[in-house]
Amino acid sequence: MTSHAGNTLVAVAERAREAANELAVTTRAHKDAALHAMADALVAAAPEVIAANADDVARARSHGTPDAILDRLRLDEARVAAMAQGLRDVAALPDPVGEVVRGSTLANGLELRQVRVPFGVIGFIYEARPNVTADAAGICLKAGNAVLLRGSSSALGSNSAIVAVLRRAVAGAGLPEDAISLVPGEGHEPAKALMRARGLVDVLIPRGGAGLIRSVVEESTVPVIETGVGNCHVYVDAEADLDMALAIVLNAKTHRPSVCNAAESLLVHADVAAAFLPRVVGALQEAGVTVHGDPAFARLEGVVPATEEDFAEEYLSLDISAAVVPDLEGAITHIRRYSSGHSDAIVTRSQPAARRFTAAVDSAAVLVNASTRFTDGGEFGFGAEIGISTQKLHARGPMGLPEMTSTKYVVTGDGHVR
Repeated sequence: MTSHAGNTLVAVAERAREAANELAVTTRAHKDAALHAMADALVAAAPEVIAANADDVARARSHGTPDAILDRLRLDEARVAAMAQGLRDVAALPDPVGEVVRGSTLANGLELRQVRVPFGVIGFIYEARPNVTADAAGICLKAGNAVLLRGSSSALGSNSAIVAVLRRAVAGAGLPEDAISLVPGEGHEPAKALMRARGLVDVLIPRGGAGLIRSVVEESTVPVIETGVGNCHVYVDAEADLDMALAIVLNAKTHRPSVCNAAESLLVHADVAAAFLPRVVGALQEAGVTVHGDPAFARLEGVVPATEEDFAEEYLSLDISAAVVPDLEGAITHIRRYSSGHSDAIVTRSQPAARRFTAAVDSAAVLVNASTRFTDGGEFGFGAEIGISTQKLHARGPMGLPEMTSTKYVVTGDGHVR
């Protein structure tokens, strides 16, 4: 790591390591006080944060950025207030550091405890969504970690403003400001330097589109917790309450279409297709959604014939793929083929169908009679999240405080020798 970006990162990471060493032994009360100070500071600095964000949004719009990405990028008073509330919610949660995962006394009298400990220094590479900056900073700090943040260039002004506010608040609370750092520089080199900072950074988390995640996973020498894209399905079963199904489909697709837990695919059991398809297509179209349908759906006016690519697509827009399946097993087969393993839902009054679906669909979250939009750290009661993991090692699903820790064994004896 001999480039200018690499040398700069080394200096930032070394300071973060010193901060992490201090955070690892900081009391919960001190960390919570810092989180509340960060929340209060964000609210007080909302005008300057929103002004910086307005510049980012204007620049992104002038470059032809799609509306879905602009929505992720945009901040207003409500979103800044939500960022602050997320920090307060994290402060209210139990501190995972020191939690005993398991413990026992061995036959020879040794006391064995497995306890949660911070990772140390966490690197975080993410796209747009400057609200994630505060979420990541708060979760990492509460779990005793320092964080190195590398957002996209489109949000540089917003992220710089947010991190400056948070660092001042942390320092004012008596903790090291280097607990939260923005990786300096523009372009791809600073991100690549972060990916190659093995020994300086303990774990790296990417959050963004498929291209970003693939790049980090393939190029990083730092261990990676992989977050994933969201090709999320809603399956309407033969035993579904169709009014409930309609409400869930509309919420899952239209509540906020630019996020990873929005529904991208709709499956309908053949037995209810005649009754449900005209209702759901009409309601989706009224909400501005373009339906990309199989032949059964494409018979309806305004439906665009679906291609193979449509069923694998994460649209992040007011588009949805749709198909009629012969039965529950057909839905499971379709989901196994096309799902990204993020969130998939079934709407049904049948307990056997729900049990079969939840057992057979291998996704990070499987929902019964609920919108995919609930797959979210805040909605799960985690205060906030640092991302949603779709891998199977260490963490899966929304990642909150416990997922930002590792463990170590503490073995206590009384002069024991082997």
